[in-house]
Amino acid sequence: MTDYRPSKRIIVTGAGSGIGRASAMAFARQGDTIGLLGRTEDELRKVAEEVEQLGGTAEILVADVSDAKAMSSAIRQFSERDGLHVMVVNAGINGVWAPIADLKPDEWDKTIAVNLRGSYLSIHFAVPYLRKSAKSAIVVISSINGTRTFTSAGASAYAATKAAQVALVKQLAVELAGDRIRINAVCPGAIETSIENNTTRRDTESVEVPVEFPDGDIPLTGGKSGKASEVASVVAFLASDAARHVTGSVIFVDGAQSLIR
Repeated sequence: MTDYRPSKRIIVTGAGSGIGRASAMAFARQGDTIGLLGRTEDELRKVAEEVEQLGGTAEILVADVSDAKAMSSAIRQFSERDGLHVMVVNAGINGVWAPIADLKPDEWDKTIAVNLRGSYLSIHFAVPYLRKSAKSAIVVISSINGTRTFTSAGASAYAATKAAQVALVKQLAVELAGDRIRINAVCPGAIETSIENNTTRRDTESVEVPVEFPDGDIPLTGGKSGKASEVASVVAFLASDAARHVTGSVIFVDGAQSLIR
């Protein structure tokens, strides 16, 4: 006799690549239905094909996470049909990294809009549906930057958003506990993703503080970056019933990288 696990309905933001895509794959292997939310429909369609091949069900949700109207519509479109059990708040950008005196207000605002406003909107619009589901969960993808490490020159806007995400998780763990909604944060270190494609560095050398690391910046892997699938495994755990008494927690997935920086 095999254990029966009812499938879940899950939205993953930033699902077109990197950790979002890997998380969608992890849920697909469990037979879940995943709302793939992102801005680029072509990317989402490719991920949807992979999800279906692995035994999951995919629904494409095209939206900019910083756009309230688009997010409300996308989350409603997915959730009103058969509910929502898990929201994975993953979409984010590195944005512009520059000395604070050189970082332009619109560059600051863009990073805040995607990373922090996007997190707020994802949770804000998901919670009414999560309240209707038993054992629902939210997983927020933060970072070691701004939470344990502060050595990325010029990354003030990015670090501020990542620190704020962790604070938001801890605040909401208490607020949402009465609704039986769990919320936790995952803080990856260096991971093989395409986030560098949305990173602009400008004159960061002027604010760098030299740090001499031991051989291998990531002790557990001898300096090699982690894989998105390794973060996805933690996301899947936090979304599962195995983590039913875990909320307000922050899990670092960095191979001890942040402990030597």
